[in-house]
Amino acid sequence: MLFSSIMAQERTVENKPYIDLRPFHFGVLVGTHIQDMELQNVGPQLITNEDGTIVEKLVTCDQDRWDAGFTVGVLGEARLGKHFAFRVAPAMYFGTRHFTFLNHTDHLEDGSPIIMQQEMKSAYISTACDLIFSAVRFNNHRPYLMAGVNPMMNLSGSDDDILRLKRFDCYLEIGMGCDFYLPFFKLRPELKFGYSLTSALDTSHAQEIKDKNMLIYTNAVKSDHSRTKFIALTFYFE
Repeated sequence: MLFSSIMAQERTVENKPYIDLRPFHFGVLVGTHIQDMELQNVGPQLITNEDGTIVEKLVTCDQDRWDAGFTVGVLGEARLGKHFAFRVAPAMYFGTRHFTFLNHTDHLEDGSPIIMQQEMKSAYISTACDLIFSAVRFNNHRPYLMAGVNPMMNLSGSDDDILRLKRFDCYLEIGMGCDFYLPFFKLRPELKFGYSLTSALDTSHAQEIKDKNMLIYTNAVKSDHSRTKFIALTFYFE
């Protein structure tokens, strides 16, 4: 009798009890993210001056801070069974990367290295394809794990930039979240980590850059060893 009373107290009235039985449904998403890029510097460079002399220069580059961006999009999700679902979520990612270049060879009058900075604004169109594994629903919440791939197309960048990113990239995503069943809709907060599967920097940009004085900074980074990461907090409304 006591056990039955305790179990009755744990259970509450379920909101939207049949919402997960739909074979397919749509929703919208909003969120925020931070992104980072690992850069490997080339080290000393041999530069040919206008008079034909060759000198050695050393420039280093680093993304010195993480700036938050925001995400908006829609989703379509298909039910694969009691625990599995497949989600496609086209979205727009807007963000900023801040790079600092230090010229250790050429100095200012006070002896400090020359500093160049680039604020790289980015806008991506993405189409994340995720497989979701959900636990059994209890009352009005249901935790889950997710994994998938997220191809992206970069809409930003110009020939005036010191560094420029490739037009296309693809990320591997893993994360977790929880469904909250509210009286009028289902809210799904999700935290995920993304890792780029390809090199992010555009290796051909050095040939197209307009200001040739910037080549020493553009060539300071090895793009074939760089990887981009992001951490995203997204809210899905279904």
